[in-house]
Amino acid sequence: MTTPIYRRAMGSDFERLQPELQEYFSLAPGMGKYGVGEGVFDIVGCRQSWLRPLMKLTTGEEAFFPEYGEGVRFRIENHAHLDPFGRSSLTARREIFFPGMTRLFHDTTSLIDSQHGAQPGSQGPRPEARLESPGNPRLVDYVGRYRRLVTDLDLGVTDGGRLRGISGNSRLFLGPLRIPLPKALDAQAFAEQWWDASEQQHRIQVKVIQPQVGLVLVYAGRFDYRLLSYPEPGSAPGFLPAYAQPDKWESRT
Repeated sequence: MTTPIYRRAMGSDFERLQPELQEYFSLAPGMGKYGVGEGVFDIVGCRQSWLRPLMKLTTGEEAFFPEYGEGVRFRIENHAHLDPFGRSSLTARREIFFPGMTRLFHDTTSLIDSQHGAQPGSQGPRPEARLESPGNPRLVDYVGRYRRLVTDLDLGVTDGGRLRGISGNSRLFLGPLRIPLPKALDAQAFAEQWWDASEQQHRIQVKVIQPQVGLVLVYAGRFDYRLLSYPEPGSAPGFLPAYAQPDKWESRT
């Protein structure tokens, strides 16, 4: 069983998180369990009506969507696994239940070692071949159905034990091309997650901001969370349910 990727990447800062957050981010490949969260977004989607037609063009990626709503139900599944390149990863699959339309939004966060990470174009070892990667680990997030967009994650902890995350530089993969997005075009995500003791629920808020257009996407809400056991062979480190797998994996960072 590997160490959870957030614990690896955050080091001693992980212990400063609220205990409920430590539990939330403690899934690891080989545990035989996955997480399920169900709740309501107070707000979710694209607030700027003029931008929605453009957002509609990206719906096939299952990362962005043109709808906007309030009081919208959602469901998230978290699956810890080794990806096809042997990297410890956490795949999140979100279903957002807009009236008359369910949108999917999913991503895979992978632990990358600065010295031993997968190289561009490399197929890497089999998932069972490498369960830990030494060195100075960092997290990168592969977004969408085809994992064509990848961003660096910068994590921190507030004085109250909340997790804060900011997406760093983004790269776009188009066939053999690896295209770093310039600051003027890149959209940056600002996320905060915490345990609300008064409501006994998890809370999350995320804003995606693009320098030229402003707020692109926002979601904020609350949810209940529980761990469930996989059926066999869910205890294998490389196991990820077929419905949670992307159409394409990406080894490049």
